[in-house]
Amino acid sequence: MTGIISWNGTEPENPLVPGDATERDSVKIVNALFTGLVEYDPRTAEPRRAVARSIDSADSRVYTITLNPGWTFHDGTPVTAASFVDAWNYTAYGPNKLQGASYLSHIDGYEATQSGATDKLSGLRVIDDATFEVTLSAPFSAFVTQLGYAAFFPLPQSFFADRAAFEAHPIGNGPFAFESHVPQQHIVLKRYDAYVGARTPRVAGVEFRFYKMLEDAYADVVANKLDYLDFVPADALDGGRYKQELAGRYVSQPYMGVQSISFPLYDSRFADPRLRQALSMAIDRQYVIDKAFDGDKMLPDGLVPPIVPGYGGDAAGELCTYNPARAKELFDASGFEGPIELASNDDSANQVWIDAACETITAALGVEAKYAPIPTFGQFRKLINEQKMTTVFRSGWVADYPSIENFLNPIFRTGAAVNGSGYSSPEVDDLLARADAAPSEQEGWALYQEAEKRILQDMPAIPLWYQKVESGWSTRTKNVTVTQLLQLDLFDVTVED
Repeated sequence: MTGIISWNGTEPENPLVPGDATERDSVKIVNALFTGLVEYDPRTAEPRRAVARSIDSADSRVYTITLNPGWTFHDGTPVTAASFVDAWNYTAYGPNKLQGASYLSHIDGYEATQSGATDKLSGLRVIDDATFEVTLSAPFSAFVTQLGYAAFFPLPQSFFADRAAFEAHPIGNGPFAFESHVPQQHIVLKRYDAYVGARTPRVAGVEFRFYKMLEDAYADVVANKLDYLDFVPADALDGGRYKQELAGRYVSQPYMGVQSISFPLYDSRFADPRLRQALSMAIDRQYVIDKAFDGDKMLPDGLVPPIVPGYGGDAAGELCTYNPARAKELFDASGFEGPIELASNDDSANQVWIDAACETITAALGVEAKYAPIPTFGQFRKLINEQKMTTVFRSGWVADYPSIENFLNPIFRTGAAVNGSGYSSPEVDDLLARADAAPSEQEGWALYQEAEKRILQDMPAIPLWYQKVESGWSTRTKNVTVTQLLQLDLFDVTVED
């Protein structure tokens, strides 16, 4: 066993309750604290059973789930069928206001729990300590793939007895146990030696270290004061500088992510889809990628990256192609007077690419486009969650689990968990529901692809590029694997003392 690895991040938006962890920096901590029924292969992202010994269904609607023996929470209590059923019921219960609730929307009785009419999902039934049954409201072929996501993690009985105490000291069943939290500084986890998963970590613990500026984290990893950095900031990408400063200790590879900007559709100024299409075609994506990222991103043809199972290709048609003349024509027809503001949290390294995008928008449309900073990520997310944004805003998506479904349902379905734009389309909802109910996940892909094309005609979000991750690490960090879901594999990595 080697020492504690430090990993950059930001203060989590919410306490570390799995059903409330929907943003990336919370998810990566929760993934270290908990293990679900399913986990994802660190190299291929293929789902495989973890806590579950078996997940059986004859019709993609009724699932019988049996647990492997020996799993315990960090307080020593056993992980049972009730640990999952109680956690899912709590997450789905509307008055609890957990952000991940809609991930459970396929389970029978979800509407009644969301409304507060009952606090129990009718589709969940404990058979015995090791077995439970899940009945969905309709067949959902991606259900098993979904089960490795944080909203489906179990909770110990102590959570229900005293949630405040749990939030102060979270108790999971994963490879690492909670040690300490200094707000705005760090969260420290230690290796859980009673962990019974197929793999066990080689590091003694993880320190998630919170930085106000990504550039500061980068400086620390260059100086060997930080062990692992998720993203190299834009200024270090310029001219490939990071390749020299982190020679032999960086990776550049695609992951299941898309960068976008979104519109507050609850603001009537952004109601005309011609305005949204115009902005998309006014952005010279290749110019932005070259200027801000040394060319190290991929031009998009839709909302779903090519490495995601179910990708269909060419979903956007001409709408993601730089066409300033057509953009100006659509923009003038929309009647939008400007200026165009593009908001992002200022405690990140996004201003470089936003400034470049605004430069091309201004040139194409003849109307000023400018960066609108919001001081912190927490403030930024609060405005989005409360539907108080008044400008175009930075958005994007990193897959929770490997499926085209995950790039559509959670973001663009009416009332979905992270539908920050307020987008709603009965036609899209119908296509997504039909895709969900397909006999197999693969058979639903054509319908998901059709829904993606329809969403892009409405353009509630503008795809900017498919993501590549440029990560770096210290000279003492070895055996680094960055997954397609943008997670550091905490099982294989080592650090030298």
